[in-house]
Amino acid sequence: MGKKSILIISERCTGCRACQVACKNWNDLPAQKTSFTGSFNSPTDLTAVNFNRINFTEVLSEKDHIRWLFVSQRCMHCTDAGCMKICSTLGALTRNEEGAVVTNQEKCAGCHLCIAGCPFNVPRYGKDGKLAKCTMCADRIPKGMSPACVHTCPPQPLTFGDRDELIASACKMGYPTIYGQMNLGGLGTMHKLNTGQKAFYLCLLIFGFAIILSGAGIWLMPNHQVVMVWSVIIHNISFILIGIFFPIHLYLSTLRNPGTLRIMLSGTVPVWLARKKSQQWVEEVEEGRSH
Repeated sequence: MGKKSILIISERCTGCRACQVACKNWNDLPAQKTSFTGSFNSPTDLTAVNFNRINFTEVLSEKDHIRWLFVSQRCMHCTDAGCMKICSTLGALTRNEEGAVVTNQEKCAGCHLCIAGCPFNVPRYGKDGKLAKCTMCADRIPKGMSPACVHTCPPQPLTFGDRDELIASACKMGYPTIYGQMNLGGLGTMHKLNTGQKAFYLCLLIFGFAIILSGAGIWLMPNHQVVMVWSVIIHNISFILIGIFFPIHLYLSTLRNPGTLRIMLSGTVPVWLARKKSQQWVEEVEEGRSH
């Protein structure tokens, strides 16, 4: 079996925390009492009973005053895993066939060295003094199931599959930059960085300015042969390139990623997408509204 990974598209995330609930449910983790701390982060950090969490980052926005950025925090399942290298007990941290870093609490000595070895501040210890963290649902994957968080997520920011195929798919979707593709030997949890669509958007702006400047050259210097020739060439080439780049940009932000544009603009999930991903969840919501 090839190496598996989870690929995360953060701009699709709506902060519903369904992934947190699914993780707790599958791993039979108890609830943890929290309190309001002035932020919508709940819980405020990873714990021995919270293997993943959605971090709510508030940023200023001219349009909406405050805008949320949602980032999934969990074990990154590094290929070059510092926690495995520094672990003092043989077999306490191992790597399975799918590439996930898995814990064995029976062999954990509670030395806490893995905390120092992890660059992502993931390892947490419970009241029993044993390490507890995300295992990428190592007990689900061999049975042909995806991790619980991926299976549950309504807006589909989480994708699970063959690592190489996920990377190839992300590149085709216009995400040439993938955090985790090469970092620490390659991460099992990767993030798509939306530099691809931004690059297309930037090119559209550059070509737009080129059309304006070259048009000004044609209009203001019709008798200057050199300026006239280059202005016409730049003008025509810019029009052609805009004709190529604009449909690609539109395709990447709508058809290629259905629901993405609406989620990014309004923070809501289209009903058809919710039905496709979790029909039972939609029925429960609609039933609640009818009462």
